[in-house]
Amino acid sequence: MASKPPVEVTPDYWDDACKHLIKRDRVLKKLIPQFGEARLQSRGDAFATLARSIVGQQISVKSAQSVWTRWTALLPKLQPAAVLALTVEAQRAAGLSARKVEYLRDLAEHFDSGQVHVRQWAQMDDEAIIEELVAIRGIGRWTAEMFLIFHLMRPNVMPLDDVGLLTGISQNYFSGEPVSRAEAREVGDAWAPYRSVAVWYIWRSLDPLPVDY
Repeated sequence: MASKPPVEVTPDYWDDACKHLIKRDRVLKKLIPQFGEARLQSRGDAFATLARSIVGQQISVKSAQSVWTRWTALLPKLQPAAVLALTVEAQRAAGLSARKVEYLRDLAEHFDSGQVHVRQWAQMDDEAIIEELVAIRGIGRWTAEMFLIFHLMRPNVMPLDDVGLLTGISQNYFSGEPVSRAEAREVGDAWAPYRSVAVWYIWRSLDPLPVDY
């Protein structure tokens, strides 16, 4: 039976964030109106989003989609228990490296055993959620921050390890000169409490297609 397509959700704070950023930042004042009604969208569930991020590590988007399609075809349902029931051999045959098989198993174990507190995330601050996620093999701070922005739609994340963000800040604020994390952080100070929204528009300035995660 075909599963329903995931519902796309957009953040309720987006319009307020745009007004705030247009007032506070000369670059965003010009940038935001260029993208009209386009905005961040979240879909799918937490486990699927993180599993997809592991599958896609260090391979092209096209390859990642191909492996993802083959891997999920092995599963009756995309749930932790189903992943734990898969053999290593079947997953390797779907195109996963041995390391990614281990990472996906660790992710499934964390979800299955309740070591990640999905139901409590709404009440937890960003750093507490990042701490839970980076305890999973194959998930570093950058992946955790992308998850906060794209899945949980947290409004004030500043992913200073993101190459695209640093490039965008360099081009928009420093005439293309390289920028340090400290300089990027300083630019981001003016964006609070809506750093995630500003980051999304800075990414758009490099690639007009909305980032999907």
